[in-house]
Amino acid sequence: MKKLFIIILVFILLPLSVSATEEYSLYPYEYAWEEYWYEEADEAATLTGDFNVKSAFLMEASTGKVLYSLNEEEHLPIASVTKIMSTVLVMEAIDSGKIKLEDMVVISEYAASMGGSQVYLEANEQMSVHELLKALIIVSANDATLALAEHIYGSEESFLIAMNERAKLLGMDNTNFVNTNGLPAENHYSSAEDVAIMTRELLKFPLVFEYSTIWMDTIRNGSFGLANTNKLIRFYKGANGMKTGFTDEAMFCLSGTAIRDGMQLISVVLGASTSQERFSTVKKMLDFGFANYSLVTPEKLSLEPVDIIKGVKETASIDYTPASLLLEKGTKSSIEQTAHIELSAEAPVLKGDTVGYIIYEIDGAEVARVPVIITEDVDKIGYFTILGRIIKSIFAFF
Repeated sequence: MKKLFIIILVFILLPLSVSATEEYSLYPYEYAWEEYWYEEADEAATLTGDFNVKSAFLMEASTGKVLYSLNEEEHLPIASVTKIMSTVLVMEAIDSGKIKLEDMVVISEYAASMGGSQVYLEANEQMSVHELLKALIIVSANDATLALAEHIYGSEESFLIAMNERAKLLGMDNTNFVNTNGLPAENHYSSAEDVAIMTRELLKFPLVFEYSTIWMDTIRNGSFGLANTNKLIRFYKGANGMKTGFTDEAMFCLSGTAIRDGMQLISVVLGASTSQERFSTVKKMLDFGFANYSLVTPEKLSLEPVDIIKGVKETASIDYTPASLLLEKGTKSSIEQTAHIELSAEAPVLKGDTVGYIIYEIDGAEVARVPVIITEDVDKIGYFTILGRIIKSIFAFF
């Protein structure tokens, strides 16, 4: 009865015209309430790797540590998972001030013509960046993605150039984009490892979580409903993103992210045989990561100020941000941190100048290093300042 009540309530709140789709696949709302997602599986101590998928990858986001991989460099179609890179560029445009969430976007005929997953934008319709982002991230709308691309870069072609340039800068050596949305196209591919890399980049923008964690919402003043294609958001503890995808060619794909106890994991599956298989595989990898690893942040060292030669001040304070270290649970690892800092610096010095490093070692092997920086500007001392000090010293003597 409880399940029936929930389904009825969903249909009341969301019109029948609502669509939560991926390419070539329209899911009824019952799809989002499959009972096995209510059951909590035991956390996995090991991964057998007997997954019915073409490729898989598990990474801890803050350190970039790879926890599991299967055919991670294989070139594969990734369907709507492509939109992770599209979203990175949108987030960068918002972060830089190039566009704002309240900006209104005029929909082109080309954007309105996009098939597959869509929110049925019409040519010359106006919609805010905020609502287009909802459509892009929650239901993977191809038309909304292209509308944002054209709004930011003027054309799909320019946006694609930026997508591929960004991929190269991130070290995504097994990726090539030929469209913004992942619809089937020759020479459009990526790999599980590269998907994790661009997902890791997207996680740097806190704004994305305001959209990727939405389970159900609306656009067009509440007249058009949205339901997240990523079932992890509703049914997995700590899930906070990121993107599903499906085409006949790519099969079922997912980049799933979750955070627990400050540890952010990225789990990628490409080419799963069924939707349930992709979610189950991602869930198993996440369970494995959370069961076997944890992040540890060592206590900060107390650092003395550094001497400033020929400065208006004789010393400058220094500081650093401690590293988070990924440790395997149940192991007795010895963490050592040592400061390697220059004893002095010549003025002028600027806030943010690097004067050394804190090096972290586990069982004698270096695992991380973070910069030690000066926390204040110190100008070079001038002639009149020196003269003033001399006079002050003379009068102090008497």
